[in-house]
Amino acid sequence: MPDPSDLRRALRRIRAATGLPVAFGGLSGPHGFRITETAGTVTQALTGLAISAGSGVGGKAAVLGRPVSVSDYRRSRTISHEYDTAVAAEGLHSVLAVPVVVRRRVRAVLYAALRQPLSLGDRSLTVAQDAARELERDIAGRDEVARPPAAGAGDGPDPEWGERGAPPAAWEEVRTAHADLRALAGRVPDAALRADLLSACARLETAWSPATPAAAALLTPRETDVLACVASGATNCAVAARLGVRPETVKAYLRSAMRKLGAHTRLEAVVAARRAGLLP
Repeated sequence: MPDPSDLRRALRRIRAATGLPVAFGGLSGPHGFRITETAGTVTQALTGLAISAGSGVGGKAAVLGRPVSVSDYRRSRTISHEYDTAVAAEGLHSVLAVPVVVRRRVRAVLYAALRQPLSLGDRSLTVAQDAARELERDIAGRDEVARPPAAGAGDGPDPEWGERGAPPAAWEEVRTAHADLRALAGRVPDAALRADLLSACARLETAWSPATPAAAALLTPRETDVLACVASGATNCAVAARLGVRPETVKAYLRSAMRKLGAHTRLEAVVAARRAGLLP
């Protein structure tokens, strides 16, 4: 089990190494996580705040499994705004959230913040990620101590097959088939058959990392279609031909998906979608 003292140590490290005035965080539960530790705050507005998956900066970071930041929280169009009142009460503007992921589960989220609408630099991100990695090791170590040894447990995944239990080439075939199925579904006039095809696609999408409802709501079906094709290595023109749309339309869908996922490149968008369980 995670220890609150480990979380407090991570927050102290972030503040000391970055000079940022505010850091806070919380441990995950079944339906999200609650902010339980704060450092540098001047009010109690954040303490005990329950964060739902996908909501705000931290909830989005938890769903995507990667850092998320905004330079002006209350004006940002890339996050939801359920927690604006608490953020405003504490006077925060620039906020960074980093998930703590142990064995593919988000176990905590760390935040760092400024009271000015300024962009947090690479150093702040690096320090926060380093603190998250240290907390991951602490949590994993406590889990190992608490877990009884499993009978017949092996030494881990075969390096030639990877964590997914299949050769990398096999997963590329799965991803190509997934993209083909989604493209085919869009051209099928029969509604029942189209639903069956999309259901098969959904099983492929969640074969490794099940998507939460919040993650599933991030992208529209067409944005998912485009990312699925991009993930198979298709160019914009090839995606357009496969989906029966114009290349400019593909670019628009891709830009929208990248914005929603907080990605700056096509590759980052694909990786973020896979981590969120939206693509196989």
